[in-house]
Amino acid sequence: MTSILPSIDSPDDLKKLADADLEALAAELREVIIDVCSLNGGHLAPSLGVVELTLALHRVFKSPTDRIIWDVGHQAYAHKLLTGRREKFAASLRKLGGISGFPKRSESSHDAFDTGHSSTSISAALGFAAARDLKKERNKVIAVIGDGSMTGGLAYEGLNNAGHLNKDLIVILNDNEMSIAENVGALSGFLSRTMTSEFVHKIKKEVEGFLKGLDSIGQSALHIARKAEESLKGLFTPGMLFQAFGFEYIGPIDGHDLPRLIHTLEGVKRFDEAVLVHVLTRKGKGYRPAEENPSLFHGVGPFDRETGKVRSSKGAPSSYTAIFGDTMKKLASEEERVIAITAAMPDGTGLTGFSREFPDRFFDVGISEQHAVTFAAGLAAEGLRPVFAVYSTFLQRAYDEIFDVCLQKLPVVFALDRAGVVGNDGPTHHGLFDLSYLRTFPNITVMAPKDENELRHMLATALESEGPVALRYPRGNGYGVPLEQQLTPLAVGKGEVLRLGDRGAILSVGTMVYPALEAADRLAAEGLSLSVVNARFIKPLDRELILKLAATSGVLITVEENAIEGGFGSAVLELLEEEVMDGVRVRRLGFPDQYIEQGEQGELRTMYRLDAEGIAASIREFLGGS
Repeated sequence: MTSILPSIDSPDDLKKLADADLEALAAELREVIIDVCSLNGGHLAPSLGVVELTLALHRVFKSPTDRIIWDVGHQAYAHKLLTGRREKFAASLRKLGGISGFPKRSESSHDAFDTGHSSTSISAALGFAAARDLKKERNKVIAVIGDGSMTGGLAYEGLNNAGHLNKDLIVILNDNEMSIAENVGALSGFLSRTMTSEFVHKIKKEVEGFLKGLDSIGQSALHIARKAEESLKGLFTPGMLFQAFGFEYIGPIDGHDLPRLIHTLEGVKRFDEAVLVHVLTRKGKGYRPAEENPSLFHGVGPFDRETGKVRSSKGAPSSYTAIFGDTMKKLASEEERVIAITAAMPDGTGLTGFSREFPDRFFDVGISEQHAVTFAAGLAAEGLRPVFAVYSTFLQRAYDEIFDVCLQKLPVVFALDRAGVVGNDGPTHHGLFDLSYLRTFPNITVMAPKDENELRHMLATALESEGPVALRYPRGNGYGVPLEQQLTPLAVGKGEVLRLGDRGAILSVGTMVYPALEAADRLAAEGLSLSVVNARFIKPLDRELILKLAATSGVLITVEENAIEGGFGSAVLELLEEEVMDGVRVRRLGFPDQYIEQGEQGELRTMYRLDAEGIAASIREFLGGS
């Protein structure tokens, strides 16, 4: 059989296919997605689950004139393959300089909105719809949001405003967790097909208009009619919630039934008001390992296509995430006040083992970081010791709630996984801003370990604090250093001198400590002797040590895996300004004032001169003028 996918260079080509060819194309899309993800890694299960939905969307609507906005973007691989990126997709998905794993406006006109963080699609889509109306244009706007993203408060803020404005807007709820009995599904399908009929919709609008034109009797009749419709649909479907927000509700429908999807979307396309289509899909559809373990294959590294086994480096040190999870269990066994919180990331943050061992002290609050922080604040106010484990980039969503925690000086621990560059997920997932925004809050302690052993001691330190603490650590494996079983809290605000020299001092923090040491070794061989400090604390700084080193040599180099704007180096400069040490030369090394592209962690550190050789080169240049 002739392959169909090579002939699809745009959604227009898709519209030329016979209906019978769409199922075959769906199978081809799945094969390509599985093959590429097995080599590059990626968000496999979400993308496999929406292949038919993606085909139906591009069959019915006209992208990019019609705007399709994918929430988060985990599920956008089939969309990319159908919109002119087929060859680049196979060659460069999630690689440095290649195709992004998420929708990206600079990549294609078919990507209406950059995504990567959840629950944004409805608000963005409403903005698109309002702009369309203001410009007096005519096009459809479609937001595709998963049931997981629906746990985020922003989604409901968008729904609330969209229902109030009642714009011509389509929201597709991609539900891959709820199930529905066969008989209910059949009846629901009948209701959905009926409700999307153009004739029925037209009659409904005409009857409503007629009744509205009558006196109070007509208004009463309209109220009764609406109640009757709501009761009938609410009895068999979960649509009452969305109707309460002011949306017309359609569904649930089988998200893998292409003819049904197309028929439904064709009907919905004729609506001129806010409508939500509830679609049931299966995560990982078409690849048994992903269907059986959708959590593992949600975002997966390279794997063996035949067996589904994830490829791993045998003998590699344990990851920071795993060390954190094990340490949490140890500390919780010793202190019953220790509580663990995650925002839909129990596996990703290493808390799965904790959840099994201490189920009553573990809370997965869903994708709702704002709630998680304030929930933790309530626990802390009652004397408990909550630890909110969250990816650095996602804690940004709860800035205002962190303010409240710090204002009350509550002992909440923010365990920031994936701090620094995270690799192939790119700019929306790099944790490069936490040092900059967290250190501005009064009352908070901010620290970063040089290795996995120090991570354990820092976690013990954090849980002894009487105020908020942020502990940031990177994605990936540690250094394989011995792990001390006796956990000793560190002296807060005190750094560690690892090497002494007379030409200046390298003040390094977190992942930059070992590269800084290696750089110092290289420079020492060239006759440049520098001190190296493991700063440990970004806030409070070790003022005494830093000022002593500044006075001794007059040269400081700060190194951090964070945006250089407002980070650790800026804190050091502020300290010198406060102490009126004008004669000290300072060079700050970190990531520049821009969003950092996707790429392997090592590639990015090398590109931005934050590996040992890059640090040494920057110091050579800096000291060349001394």
